[in-house]
Amino acid sequence: MVSLDQASEGDSVLLSNLLELYIHDMSEVFPHVQLGPDGRFGYSRLPLYWSEPDRHLAFLIRCDGRVGGFILVTRGSPAVPDPDVLDVGEFFVLRQYRRARTGREAAFMLWHRFPATWVVRVLEKNAGALAFWRDTIATFTGGTFSQTRLTREPNDWRVFSFESRAP
Repeated sequence: MVSLDQASEGDSVLLSNLLELYIHDMSEVFPHVQLGPDGRFGYSRLPLYWSEPDRHLAFLIRCDGRVGGFILVTRGSPAVPDPDVLDVGEFFVLRQYRRARTGREAAFMLWHRFPATWVVRVLEKNAGALAFWRDTIATFTGGTFSQTRLTREPNDWRVFSFESRAP
């Protein structure tokens, strides 16, 4: 069973550790991501999730009570001018829970919990993530979404936009 729990500042060490796994995975498609001299990638924006709770939301994905990943959401997006959209900034599911609909269920829970205009940005060269998000958003919206391409050096992005409503 998948659940989505809002994280608190007490979860910051757990989230920091999960972010290391996530960034390691992402380093395959973001070659400019480098380890620091301490052997960690780091995520400098994590403190914002506790200091700016009206603009940053952190969630833990749990699978049968065990930690299975996380979602970081921001109000506002670098992809669109609307300051009130909700943006899936970071999304990570541990490998053992992938391909078991864990990510899809967690995304659906998030979008049902926060009816709003949503933006999901995906690196064009991240084929697996692009397929996941296209299918997940199409299923959630019944095909009612838009997608655009955004070029921001050095990367090309696919930007999905859609509305969520309470179930």
